Amino acid sequence: MKKFVAIPVLILPLCSLAQNNNAPSSYDPHEIHISGYFQTQFQKASAPGISSFSAGDFGENSDNRFLIRRGRLKVDRADKYTNIVFQIDATQNGFLLMDGFIQIHEPNTRRWMLTAGLFNRPFGHSIAYSSGYRDFPERARVFQTLMPRERDLGAMVTYRPQTALKFLTANLGVVNGSGLTARDYDKRKDIIGSLSFGFDSLAGKKFDLGFGFSGYKGYVRSGTSTYFSRHGDGYMANTAPDVEGTYLKRDYAGADLQLSYRSLLGETIFKTEYIIGYQPGIANSEDVTGPAASQSFTAQPKTDLFLRKFDGYYFWLSHRIAKTKLSALLAYDVYDPNIELAGEEIGQAGNFTTAGDIKYSTLGYGLTYLIGERIKFTLYNEHVVNEDTGLENYTSDIRDDVFTARLQYRW
Repeated sequence: MKKFVAIPVLILPLCSLAQNNNAPSSYDPHEIHISGYFQTQFQKASAPGISSFSAGDFGENSDNRFLIRRGRLKVDRADKYTNIVFQIDATQNGFLLMDGFIQIHEPNTRRWMLTAGLFNRPFGHSIAYSSGYRDFPERARVFQTLMPRERDLGAMVTYRPQTALKFLTANLGVVNGSGLTARDYDKRKDIIGSLSFGFDSLAGKKFDLGFGFSGYKGYVRSGTSTYFSRHGDGYMANTAPDVEGTYLKRDYAGADLQLSYRSLLGETIFKTEYIIGYQPGIANSEDVTGPAASQSFTAQPKTDLFLRKFDGYYFWLSHRIAKTKLSALLAYDVYDPNIELAGEEIGQAGNFTTAGDIKYSTLGYGLTYLIGERIKFTLYNEHVVNEDTGLENYTSDIRDDVFTARLQYRW
C-alpha cells in the first residue's frame, strides 16, 4: 500500500481583472470592449500517436505538428450595476463558446456579486487564471483531468468585504457538473466553494502573497448495474439491479499558495496547489486511453464506474531575469488517480486494475521572451514519467515527452 505524503497546505489570490477569466476587462462603466489573444505553436513528441495533456493527443502516425492552441476573442460591457462577458475560442477545430455570463453587483463596492451563465469553476488558482497570462503552456494534468476546459454552466455568488477583511474573497457556485460543452445529463447539481486571501505589496512593495482553500461536492450517476470500489489490492464488483441510477460521490478538497518577490535580480514567482478526493471513472479500453479513464464526464457514462481516491499537485517556479524580457521556467506536477494502489499492484490477475490507475509525473522547463508589449515567445519541454506496473504496455516508462515552441499575441 502507498503512504500518503502531505505537502504544506497551500486558492486564489487577488489578481488583475485581465488575468481573471471570471471578470470583464474593467468594472468601470463602458460600452463594448474587445480584447483577446492568439497562440500558435509547433510541437515535437518523443513517439508517434502518444496520449498527451500538452494540447491533446497526437495523431496515430504523427510525432510533430503545427496547431493553433488558442484563439480567444473577448467582448464585454459594464454599467453601474451589471456587466456581461462573451468569449469565443477559434482554432483549427472550429469555434467554441468559452465564456458567456452576466454579473449583477452592488454599485461602487461590488461587495456582493451574482454571476450566471458559463464561467470558470471557482476552484483553486490556476482554473480561473487566464491562459493568456500564465507563464506555462498548459495547466497541470490533475486539473485537466478533473475539470477539463475549466468552465461549467450555473450560478455563483461572490462576497468581497470592503473594510477589515478586504483581503478576503469568498465564492459559492452551483453548476451542472458536466462541463463546458455539455448539457446536464442527470438531475443533481454540483456545489463548488472557495475562500481566498490576497496580500499585495508587502515588505516595501517587494512581496505579494496569496493563498486559500477550495471544496467541490458533486455526483456521477451510474448507468449500469455494477460499479467497482476499492478492495484489498484492487477492486471488487458491486452488482445489484438498484445500482443503476444511483450516484457515486465526486468530492474534492484543495489548497494553494502563490508568492511573488521583486529584487534587483528580477521577479521570482512561485505557485503550488494540492488537491485530494474521490473521482468516479471508468476502465480504459480501445476507445479510452488510460489517462482519460479518470477524466470527468460530459455525458452519461455507458460502462461500469470505478470509484477512485486520487491526489495531485504542481509546483511552478518562474524568474524574470533582472530588467530583461527573458524568463526562466521550471515546473513539476503529479497526478495519481488511485493513491490506494502501488504500481506493482496494478495489473495483477483478478484485481480489476487497469491503465486508468497509473500515476504520472511531469517535469517541465523552458524559457519565455517578450517581444514588445504584446508578443511572447516560449520554448518549453515536458518530460513525462509513468509508474512501472504489471500491465503489458506499462512495465516501464513509455515515451511520451513533448517539446513546444509557441508564439503568442495578446491585445
